[in-house]
Amino acid sequence: MLKIRLRKPGKSIKGRNHNKIVVAEAKSARESKFIEQIGYCDAVKKLLELDIAKYESWIKKGAQPTETVATLFKRYKRQIKKSKVD
Repeated sequence: MLKIRLRKPGKSIKGRNHNKIVVAEAKSARESKFIEQIGYCDAVKKLLELDIAKYESWIKKGAQPTETVATLFKRYKRQIKKSKVD
């Protein structure tokens, strides 16, 4: 089973919380190989970038997002909708 989840890239720097949003096998370790990167999240700079088309195509293929990624996706869709209105 595939999961859409967060992955911490490289060495962690104190006070710098950033993650990649990836599609990976559910039983693989958090830092192991992944199938595809579909986004990026930086909590310090409050940046979130996500390829919505890739996310939705992986959902259609049966990948399950973690709770955190699902929440980030909802927030990202609200940001996009809000920016289109402005």
